[in-house]
Amino acid sequence: MLKNNIEVDVKVKCIENGITQAQLAEKSETSSPYVNRIIKKSEVLNKTFIRMMEELGYDVELTYVKRTEEK
Repeated sequence: MLKNNIEVDVKVKCIENGITQAQLAEKSETSSPYVNRIIKKSEVLNKTFIRMMEELGYDVELTYVKRTEEK
């Protein structure tokens, strides 16, 4: 099971960084509808990977670490 709520996580990180999802999409060189679809359906991780980890007795939890350097 994916323990994170990806939608909330992305929205919080956008607020923390002072950008909108539309701006995030532009910076990511993708479309706003695609970013929205990814966060609404939690398509961040492959479902097969999650099932494999579940079969091994693990849940998946993402940890976000802010980079100290800019790209």
